[in-house]
Amino acid sequence: MAANTETVELLQGTLDVLVLKAVSWGPAHGYGVARWLQDVTDDALRIEEGSLYPALHRLEKRGFVDASWGLSEHNRKAKYYRNTPRGRQQLRQEASSWTAFASAVAKVLTSTKRPALA
Repeated sequence: MAANTETVELLQGTLDVLVLKAVSWGPAHGYGVARWLQDVTDDALRIEEGSLYPALHRLEKRGFVDASWGLSEHNRKAKYYRNTPRGRQQLRQEASSWTAFASAVAKVLTSTKRPALA
């Protein structure tokens, strides 16, 4: 299946909200974000560097996260990201939208009501 512009935007928007949630717990470097997403989803989501770092840069450019350099737990230089006030507001809005969307999809998928056919 070829990805069209809407699909790419949906995937980017999904990743963006997941990253915002990951860094809502406190400053995290990219590898930590990817590892947390993988852990919390029981390996269902594995975010590749080629998707993660563009998302972090996109969020930084939009003012949803800011970044600073620090040392990782392995004493390596790492860029740490944290939510800004705008990022926290965006996370609240996106989480609310996703919860409503997921609920609507779940209703469709679990419905036993037969559709009226023309």
